[in-house]
Amino acid sequence: MDQTNSVGSSLRRRSLSMSSHISIQVDNDAESVSEAGDIGDRALPSRRYSERSSFRLSFDHRSENGAAGCIQEEGNLQLYPPFLHHNISVGPLPPELTSLSTNAIVNSGDTKQERAEGLPVLLDYASCLLHLSVFGILGVLTRYILQKLFGPGLAGVTSDETILYLDLPSNMVGSFFMGWFGVVFKADISRISEHLAIAITTGYLGSLTTFSGWNQKMVDLSVSGHWLFAALGFLIGLFLVAFSIIFGIETAEGFRWLLNWINMNAGSGSIKIKWKVDNCSRQLGVMVVLSVLLGLLWGVSGALVKAEFKHGGSDAQLWFACMVGPLGVWVRWFLARLNGRGLGRTGLLKWIPFGTLAANVSAASVMAALASVNKAVNTRDCDTVVAGLQFGLMGCLSTVSTFAAEFNAMRESKNPWRAYAYAVITICVSFSAGILIYCVPVWTKGFDR
Repeated sequence: MDQTNSVGSSLRRRSLSMSSHISIQVDNDAESVSEAGDIGDRALPSRRYSERSSFRLSFDHRSENGAAGCIQEEGNLQLYPPFLHHNISVGPLPPELTSLSTNAIVNSGDTKQERAEGLPVLLDYASCLLHLSVFGILGVLTRYILQKLFGPGLAGVTSDETILYLDLPSNMVGSFFMGWFGVVFKADISRISEHLAIAITTGYLGSLTTFSGWNQKMVDLSVSGHWLFAALGFLIGLFLVAFSIIFGIETAEGFRWLLNWINMNAGSGSIKIKWKVDNCSRQLGVMVVLSVLLGLLWGVSGALVKAEFKHGGSDAQLWFACMVGPLGVWVRWFLARLNGRGLGRTGLLKWIPFGTLAANVSAASVMAALASVNKAVNTRDCDTVVAGLQFGLMGCLSTVSTFAAEFNAMRESKNPWRAYAYAVITICVSFSAGILIYCVPVWTKGFDR
């Protein structure tokens, strides 16, 4: 009996010791839903392997105090939330660690072997930034095409004067495909290339959709006195975006079932991925191709900006947006590392994706500030620069597709109220900032509306 109490006391002391280094009493469900959209550079293989390389596991089940061995990093216990899984337990570890995935526990030899097949850390970051840049510019171009296609010039479905704002089609299309490539097929794409998965979701779909453009259109309606239209614009926009990602997930799951059924009837079993970008030479080859594409895109955009800038108009704004858009994607990707981390050492409010929230709120605020500057200066050149920054830099910094993925994951979690709380926080903070930064100067200075 005394021995049992001694072991129990030892385990409690070990648990308290672990709590002093990092909080492990975490809401795993909150972490998973807040990381549903993006986790930034934490998704890079080089970063994961460098984190794993510091782990050492002692399998001495009977140490001097009778407790199990623990994961150590130079004497400090470490636990990384992205590697938590509920279905895998590791030996007689304390209860707080029994859900730790064995994939997160590797020795230094295994780590060196895995890292040898990939790029060094700096090249890995450079490759990811190249992917994000190229796909981000493609997202900007697609958003422009959808604006023109559904806008007043052609279909006439959307406009600046109604609750069906110009970026609504791109937000719906991007959210739909986020259901495909950011939820259902993301793991399959990652097996081909993890950088490609990041490029499609964070780069292309994140830049195809824009929260700051949506927020600014509602602010514009408010400054004209159409407060009801602004409120309805947020409600209808949120409903359509949420439905779009649900529809995307359901159709993607149906397509996956169809592919599996065809393969089973053909006798080939499950779908096999034959070509992967899983070694250094292939990754370097992809980097060369993307570098050429990025050079061409920036070169053409720069030449067209130079030719069209003196005339102004939407063409000059578009090509300037393509030049500055990648910077917005990069900032949003780096901010995404905050998702799932919470506030402070204790990880307060882990369920809120603070990276996505910071990107959307900051982009909405800066866009409102740029609109105020444009009202004050009121010149053709200023209009071209401001519109290009708004459409490119701020449009790529903010995202609706990632916001929709996080909203949907929260809605399907054990605490669905968090989805609506997250949406209210994002919209209210962004809209309030827009009112203070844009509407108040317009009302007080009497700029031409």
